[in-house]
Amino acid sequence: VQLQASGGGLVQPGGSLRLSCAVSGRTFRSYNMGWFRQAPGKEREFVAAITWSGGRTYYADSVKGRFAISGDNAKNTVYLRMNSLKPEDTAVYYCAAGRGPLSQLRVAASFHSWGQGTLVTVSS
Repeated sequence: VQLQASGGGLVQPGGSLRLSCAVSGRTFRSYNMGWFRQAPGKEREFVAAITWSGGRTYYADSVKGRFAISGDNAKNTVYLRMNSLKPEDTAVYYCAAGRGPLSQLRVAASFHSWGQGTLVTVSS
């Protein structure tokens, strides 16, 4: 499976962005799909995930209530809608696909395919 992330950019604090992850090779419904991010000088961290089995969603505490992950079957694309953005949300965002156990959904190592990343900068 190949993943292509897009939609990043520069946005002011309080603004919104929608990231897209186009999936090719297999339907994204075959995998757990996740979004991770990595800020300069920091380790990659979990942001959100949606399960293949039932479309359940999971979020990091830092983005809960502000971000939403969803999928479009017709476009075979997974989205990350980000609202009320903060400067601390600045990072390169990666989408990922995997079939690991739900208990490991927040762990990057449980995802085997990764997109190239898209930069989100939140600044005034």
